[in-house]
Amino acid sequence: MKKKFLTLCMLLLVCGWGHAQRKKLLLNKNWKFTFGHVVKWNGPSERINLPHTWNNLDALGGNIDYYRGLGNYERKVFIEPEWKGKRLTLRFLGANSIANVFVNGKHVGEHRGGYTAFAFDISDFVNYGKENSVWVRVSNALTLDVMPLVGDFNFYGGIYRDVELYVTDQQSISLMDYGSKGVYLHQQSVSKENATVQAIIKTQGLKDAQLRLLLKNREGKVLQTKEIDKEKHLKGKDTYYLPLEILKPHLWNGKKDPYMYRVIAQVVDNGQVIDEVSEPLGLRYFRVDPDKGLFLNGSHLQVRGVCRHQDRPELGNALSKIHHLEDAEIMEEMGANGLRMSHYPHDPYMYDLMDEKGFVVWSEIPFVGPGGYRDKGFVNMESFKANGKQQLIEMIRQNVNHPSVLFWGLFNELKEKGDNPVPYLKELQKLTRKEDPYRITTAASNQNGDINTITDLIAWNKYNGWYGGKVSSIALWMDKTHEVLPDTPIGISEYGAGASLFHQQEELKKTNPVSYWHPENWQTHFHEGFWEAIDERPFMWGTFIWNLFDFGAAHRTEGEKPGKNDKGIVSFDRKDKKDSFYFYKANWNKEEPMVYIAERRLSERTKKNQTIKVYSNQKSVSLSVNGKKIKGRKGSYGRFYFEIQLKEGENRITAASGKHLTDQIELTLAKQTPAL
Repeated sequence: MKKKFLTLCMLLLVCGWGHAQRKKLLLNKNWKFTFGHVVKWNGPSERINLPHTWNNLDALGGNIDYYRGLGNYERKVFIEPEWKGKRLTLRFLGANSIANVFVNGKHVGEHRGGYTAFAFDISDFVNYGKENSVWVRVSNALTLDVMPLVGDFNFYGGIYRDVELYVTDQQSISLMDYGSKGVYLHQQSVSKENATVQAIIKTQGLKDAQLRLLLKNREGKVLQTKEIDKEKHLKGKDTYYLPLEILKPHLWNGKKDPYMYRVIAQVVDNGQVIDEVSEPLGLRYFRVDPDKGLFLNGSHLQVRGVCRHQDRPELGNALSKIHHLEDAEIMEEMGANGLRMSHYPHDPYMYDLMDEKGFVVWSEIPFVGPGGYRDKGFVNMESFKANGKQQLIEMIRQNVNHPSVLFWGLFNELKEKGDNPVPYLKELQKLTRKEDPYRITTAASNQNGDINTITDLIAWNKYNGWYGGKVSSIALWMDKTHEVLPDTPIGISEYGAGASLFHQQEELKKTNPVSYWHPENWQTHFHEGFWEAIDERPFMWGTFIWNLFDFGAAHRTEGEKPGKNDKGIVSFDRKDKKDSFYFYKANWNKEEPMVYIAERRLSERTKKNQTIKVYSNQKSVSLSVNGKKIKGRKGSYGRFYFEIQLKEGENRITAASGKHLTDQIELTLAKQTPAL
């Protein structure tokens, strides 16, 4: 009885009971975890909370043989007796990558794919008024019919996002449509004068109840109330349609004004709301011009984008909301306005944050090619192709209401050699247009050929000056590509170079990218050159830094540490921002005054004469060395240069703009050896 009371109190605390509306219980605590090779009921187990991955340690040390196999998650859930006759739905926000769910020992269902939500109706599997066992068997083993097959990132296994139990009336809005919440808001036409939105609601078991749709403004005021008539002749599907007309809409305008309405879908029985789903509605219109780039609500928007992977040291991909929020705040600090969610759909909370903060989002399925590796990203077999379509539909239906999402990404670095993915990509393009004809498709390529002609837009992963060539050659590539493809909007989906905070050099010297030595100043040089070339070419519809953060890649043996891709401009643990971060902040963030002395980690110098570079978004910067002011010159793109002389021993360098904006470092000059 005590256990029942505690469970009931938890539900009241987490969800609120309302008037018989849906209830949501978060099932993140008190799971028992065992590896797949543990077969005894009383075998060794670990008590864990979700989010969880079993690869948080072994995949992050350069161990290419990190465990890719089966893991078991078990817990008890008390099912209240008053829930009998209700609909119980178990929803997982992410389990990588194949999950089989059992309730009381009976198989409920399987989901194949690690980056989208999925749900199972467990109403017929539970015992009411008793504790019920939930057993989830998750595998991250490589299989040739589940995307992705290969990638330059770790395939962490586990239930690494939230698990939810929904209790709804039998007459309810469906949670069973490809893991979505059952409410879709398609923006058919939007302008400053009016907007038409097609609302589609998927339901279950509707008999006598009625559907109601409310449109609320940001302050919660009801602007419209409509009831929905059921469509006939839909082959038994409970699908309802209703167009919303909004005059003089307040537009979602990116970072300038990320305004959102709310659309509330309700199931009403005898005047009482018995189920309800609330979804964001950010009204906006956009287009991409081959010569002028992206336009949002009629105004040009230069997409200053970053790419992001969803992992951290000691956590792997098992992140909590505080981690996603910290990442979003770092993006805001640097002044970015675009995010490529590479190479898979990210946590639902991250989409919410991007809506609220006004970022432009590129969301993609994990159709990832080999890059420079052996394995193929595509196998021409029906089960693989079916899985890709399933994951595409899941991504779209789960995220279609997010105003931040402008682009659906269909692949990354595929090759036409061997099994040619082009015919299949055409199927994915057609499917995407059917699911959501109101957004733009794109892809990240590193090839030439027909593969670049399928999506609405195309972008390339470019590393001129890192993997061969010179940084300056990127300008020539952009101009030449635009000349050859004058009617195709082009962009850069990745650009970056590796850097270790501990690798410092006095001279600017290019390194071998596959070597241990990844000096920070070469990464800075790379990004300065790329951004100058990009900024001068408005026809680039979008460009995305690879990567915002260092991330785990077990097979990598280069740079500061095995098992890490160090192309991030922020450290893996988010504690240190590399010099290139501040270069972008000086150029992208005009709201927060800043001054930053670059190359500060090269604290011991061997040459008396030094050039000090300062990044700032202010009009003027002064510098003093050991209290003595030094004249400098203002360069372009937020850079200021000062020629100084160091004394032997310690030197204090202070940069300032105005009275209160300062930055200070200390440099040590080694004792000079007299010339012979």
